[in-house]
Amino acid sequence: MTEAWDAAVEAQIRGAVQRGEFDDLPGMGKPIPGKGAPYDESWWIKSFLEREALPSDLLLPTPLQLRRRIEQVPDEVRDLPTEQSVRDFVGQLNAQIVAWLRNPEGPRVVVRPVNADAVVHRWRAERTRPEITTPAVEPVTAVASPRRSWWLRWRRRG
Repeated sequence: MTEAWDAAVEAQIRGAVQRGEFDDLPGMGKPIPGKGAPYDESWWIKSFLEREALPSDLLLPTPLQLRRRIEQVPDEVRDLPTEQSVRDFVGQLNAQIVAWLRNPEGPRVVVRPVNADAVVHRWRAERTRPEITTPAVEPVTAVASPRRSWWLRWRRRG
């Protein structure tokens, strides 16, 4: 029974090869990805994230995702146009934090709501700070006499 089945499958494959159905397949002539690398149990999730261009943060538990978002707040609000938009952003993040605090899942990690006033204060400070430009480097004309530092002199004594 299995010999007949194998023969039928082989006949189907030979027919497809003769018809050219296996010509110009994607990846033809390229090495098999991961061949020769040590076995990784999570190869399928890593390849999925890479193929779909998803961030690896999605694999983190909810409290760690929230902590990462809290760390990124200054960078995310930097380009917001108004104070109200900054407060709205912080309010949405705090709503997610409070929702997690009501029904905590995953590891017990301390996550506290973000202080909107502190974020707005920092946002204003960055807005009012003038742009720092690097001055042009001027060539040094006078060379100072080399002085030995005290620790070199002390080290030579011992």
